[in-house]
Amino acid sequence: MASLSFSFFLLSILLSFSPILCTNSEGNALHVLRTKLSDPKNVLQSWDPTLVNPCTWFHVTCDSSNHVIRLDLGNSNVSGTLGSELGELKHLKYLYSLTTLFYLFILLLFFVAILCSCCQNCRELYWNNIEGKIPKELGNLKNLVSMDLYGNKFEGEIPKSFSKLKSLRFLRLNNNRLSGPIPRELTKLSNLKVFNVSHNNLCGTIPVDGPFASFPSNSFENNRLNGPELQGLVAYDFGC
Repeated sequence: MASLSFSFFLLSILLSFSPILCTNSEGNALHVLRTKLSDPKNVLQSWDPTLVNPCTWFHVTCDSSNHVIRLDLGNSNVSGTLGSELGELKHLKYLYSLTTLFYLFILLLFFVAILCSCCQNCRELYWNNIEGKIPKELGNLKNLVSMDLYGNKFEGEIPKSFSKLKSLRFLRLNNNRLSGPIPRELTKLSNLKVFNVSHNNLCGTIPVDGPFASFPSNSFENNRLNGPELQGLVAYDFGC
């Protein structure tokens, strides 16, 4: 019996130090993300999948409960695609990623945002070379207040699942290759204050319901959009 107890004790010690038995879904998700990204500057070099806690990685910030709340890929020049694994980052609030070209300009805006306390919970991945479709699983990140995916090469439609982001205040998808209509479901985002889909290939009519009544026209420029929508007179997908 003593031998058996010692065996269990030894096994528990080994498990506690075993780096490969990582049960942290957030760490796993970030590792999968890294495998999909080209990283010419090696900004993700510290993302070691053998470490159980991703809070020790550079460009990753966690809260007091060791949940990933911030992912900072500023000026990283990463490229690749995003996948469903990002839906595992349930507590994510901030994600930054921008190119050198607009670095000073965006940095200035960032400091302005801090001074104004406008961005408390953000997910940002802008001015990179991320391509492919925007994962619908991002709609599971219900803690998001800001999602910045602008200045990439995203294509396809804006996911309707974004309508589940009830805390979302900032949604900037401009300067991509998005197509299709603006999802009608987004008009239910009552907290949405900033919305920008300019410089894409969107079609249909511009909504006027909910928060869309207050968005300026330059939020929609350089698309194939019509409107603003004339309720009951023009089909929502008119021009698509």
